[in-house]
Amino acid sequence: MFKGFSRFLQRPGERLKTLFGAESAQASENTRPTRRVLPRDEHDVSRRDLSENALKVLYRLNNAGYDAYLVGGCIRDSLLGNRPKDFDVATAATPDEVRQLFRNSRIIGRRFRIVHVRFGREVIEVTTFRGRHGEEDGGNHSQQSDEGLLLRDNVWGSVEEDAIRRDFTVNALYYSVSDFSIHDWTGGLQDLDDRILRLIGDPETRYREDPVRMLRAARFAAKLDFSLAAETEAPIRELAPLLLQIPPARLFEEVLKLFLSGHAVQSFRVLRELGLFAMLFPESDEALQALPWAEALVEQALANTDTRLAEDRPVTPAFLFAALLWPCVTQRTAQVAHEQDLPEVPAQQAAAQQVISRQLQHTSIPKRFSMPMRDIWELQQQLPRRRGRRVFQTLEHPRFRAAYDFLLLREEAGELTPGLGQWWTRFQDADESEQHQLMAEVDGGHPAGNSGKPRRRRPRKRRRNPNRSTPPTLDE
Repeated sequence: MFKGFSRFLQRPGERLKTLFGAESAQASENTRPTRRVLPRDEHDVSRRDLSENALKVLYRLNNAGYDAYLVGGCIRDSLLGNRPKDFDVATAATPDEVRQLFRNSRIIGRRFRIVHVRFGREVIEVTTFRGRHGEEDGGNHSQQSDEGLLLRDNVWGSVEEDAIRRDFTVNALYYSVSDFSIHDWTGGLQDLDDRILRLIGDPETRYREDPVRMLRAARFAAKLDFSLAAETEAPIRELAPLLLQIPPARLFEEVLKLFLSGHAVQSFRVLRELGLFAMLFPESDEALQALPWAEALVEQALANTDTRLAEDRPVTPAFLFAALLWPCVTQRTAQVAHEQDLPEVPAQQAAAQQVISRQLQHTSIPKRFSMPMRDIWELQQQLPRRRGRRVFQTLEHPRFRAAYDFLLLREEAGELTPGLGQWWTRFQDADESEQHQLMAEVDGGHPAGNSGKPRRRRPRKRRRNPNRSTPPTLDE
């Protein structure tokens, strides 16, 4: 963190203008960037706050004669006074050379070849400095589609070239362990001071190279509470459909980063504002506009997720996807019940299958999450049924707690009239005698949400004996 960084935030840019001048440091791929160096006595990034394993990687690379830096989010977050989490290393060593130095490593990826160096549960990601497209040599090359999508990017270059190939200026800050200085080729220090997220290079070109950069822009803006630079934001709404080119498996990982990083509510709002949410959850986006309670339900689910993460409590994508897709399920259930003349339970099951099938075209949902998600939905039909052994079977279901939390969420959002959730709250804490009393208090055993009238039993039909020609008399 810059010394006195809180003062910088009160007077944006004043300190850095004194140090470096007021001119912009934005670089393009056609100009050689100007390096700005922040020496150790001008910042508060300390090795004590950095990963010991990441430092081991840096020192070994340096001792082997390779230039190497810590780069990206760990330096950005350290300068902002936040605790760094992910530690990435950029180096002049090729993936094969890194692999030879670290026995505990493996090369992954074809589109972008990188090296994972593993220390127990911690993984340090090591990337080779990227070069400019069209300067292929030694069998390394890049490849783009006709639409500009970057299909492969394995061209090695210098640290200066690597800097201007990164996504945002605040993510292109390099920390050297040789003298503990921070190197900036793209104006990231100034943008960090001004709390602006700026894409490096021509935004439209960079988004076409990798449309996921639009999601990263939304995520970092939400996480850091930064404003998007005007030129960075301008093309997003028009280019948002480019996300449909991205494999659903990769978008699933991006959704987890957006909604499981502790800033889910703000990420959701930024995504909707930029027109990106509809590319990830098209049917949910439609339902959010049609159902008055849908937005409140989704936002409350995301807020609960943020709270649990802040309290270091476990969260599961199954519950998150259950909330994001539930408005679609309710809409389709009504449609299927009407079109196919089905009762509510089978109609919901058919609707759930249709919703999942459509969603899988946009984001993958592994079965380890989709199956619990469906259980949560199906239990919404069981929770109102509170008579006999069924109530205890529901209570003992492995997904009961998640389904109960989901029920409370629906009541809080205004989809359901409150009452059923409170009944289940009392039932869980009651002893056996109190539980039977609660069951007896249910008015006629009718499910919550019905008209309030007890269900009338249909008279049992008496089978006629086919050998009888006349009906029996009372004497018989």
